[in-house]
Order: sequence, then structure tokens, then C-alpha cells
Amino acid sequence: MTSLTLLIRIYNSHQLRQIDKTLGAILGELNVDATVTGTLAGRWVEMELSGEDESIATNLLAREVGFCPTNLLSIKKFSNLKGYAVETGKGEELTVDIGVFQPKPVHAAVSLGHLQKHLADGKKLPLKKIFELWGITENLPLNLKIINADTEENKIEAELQTTQINHFNSWRDSLLDRLLVIGASLYEINAAIEQEHLSRDIIDIEQLGMFEFALVCKLGTDAAGLISRMGRRLRKAKFTVFNPKKILSPTETTLTLNPTAQPKPQKTDPTKSADKE
Repeated sequence: MTSLTLLIRIYNSHQLRQIDKTLGAILGELNVDATVTGTLAGRWVEMELSGEDESIATNLLAREVGFCPTNLLSIKKFSNLKGYAVETGKGEELTVDIGVFQPKPVHAAVSLGHLQKHLADGKKLPLKKIFELWGITENLPLNLKIINADTEENKIEAELQTTQINHFNSWRDSLLDRLLVIGASLYEINAAIEQEHLSRDIIDIEQLGMFEFALVCKLGTDAAGLISRMGRRLRKAKFTVFNPKKILSPTETTLTLNPTAQPKPQKTDPTKSADKE
């Protein structure tokens, strides 16, 4: 028997049944018993595998779902890992839960300098503004590259993977708003879209995690305007907006960089004044 901690966050106990069905579809006809046994730390899904195809099932789940590393000793420098953003409104760094619990819980930290370099074109934007511009919110799945794992200090330093940065940039370059939905299943989201008659406004659904999605809006549709309509159908979900126009607007950036700045007095050319006289 193999015990595994899946790289899946849940937001309520009912979602465990949905995960059971999803895992059953992934494992298909394999000769294996897969049982969801509960959660670790109240959010990570634990399961057990047993049977003739146990090793095949483990490899398949590793590729399709992923596992938490669980122990800090298993974190290797330059390894690529997936995690979920936490505490996105405080501090001077982005912290990401990658599923490390032993010898004690440790989050990976992405420096403000790294985010400014890759998500703010080197401008000294505050952390909160970068989160606002790029839709980075609590429980948003993110792909990281580990740059240091200090077992003595219980500290993990990381940066966004190049693929993650490129993914964000592709969102920006599309010029399409996205409504990020955290904590709902694909079935629930599709039902809400149908009930609210939003199929013309939402042209695609991008899956970020098991219960995390980006709803791609058609050109001209304001994602913020959809929150109230989707929210009354998905009352337990959380929403945030990705608006590429805010990132691309030079006015927005200027106001953010120095909101109290006064316009500089223009210098006059004495030769032109003399000509007028």
C-alpha cells in the first residue's frame, strides 16, 4: 500500500467526493484500489493506493495531479514545483505553500525584487500593486523554481518559473479580461455560466488547478462586471480580476510609481523670450 499527499487543495469537505470521481477517471481500467482518506493540515488531499498496478497508478497521478514534497529535505535546488499563493496582502515577498510540513510547515518565498523585474518591467512597484495588476490572490496556483532550500534555517527561496512568467505575459498580450474563480469545480462554474446566460461573455475556461479556474472574457467584456452574477451562483467561491489594460496603461503605471508627484516646472528658452520682445 502507498500513501500519497496530492498537490490538490480543497475548500470544503464536499469536494473530496468530486476528487474521488476525478481520480477514478484518471486511473481508468488500472487494477488498483484508490481511496481518498482525508486531508492534511485541513487542505491537502491524502489518499492510499493498493493493487497490482500500484506503481503505474502512482506514476500516472504524479504526471496528471502531482504530489506534495512534504519534507524540506526532499526539496532540491533548481527543482520546479507547483504551489498556492498565501498571504498576498502583507509583507515584502510573495509566499507560496508548496506542501512542506516536516520537520515543520515551511512556505517558499519569492522576493519583491524578482517580481518587480519580471512583472513590473523593473519598476519599483509595491508588492500589493503587482498582485492587483496580475490578479495574484490567495490560493492562486503558481509554478516555481527553487533557488535555495536551507534545512538549518527552515527557509525556501524561489522565483517564478519562466513558464509561469510567459503564461502571465500571454494573458496580458491577449488583451482579454479574465475572471479568476477560486474554490469551485468545473461543473459548478459551467452551471453558473448557463444559469446566468453568460456563454457569450465567457469564451473559454482555463483550468489552473482542481478547483481554480480563469474564465476568459470576450473582447470588450469587463470581468469585474461578472462577479455579482457569478457570485450569486457560486457563493463559497472567491473572485479576482485580471485586466490587461491596467498593466499596459502607462498612465496607470505612472500614478502607481509616484502618486504624490507634482509636475515639474517647464524650463523657458531665454532666446525665444527675447524674440517675442
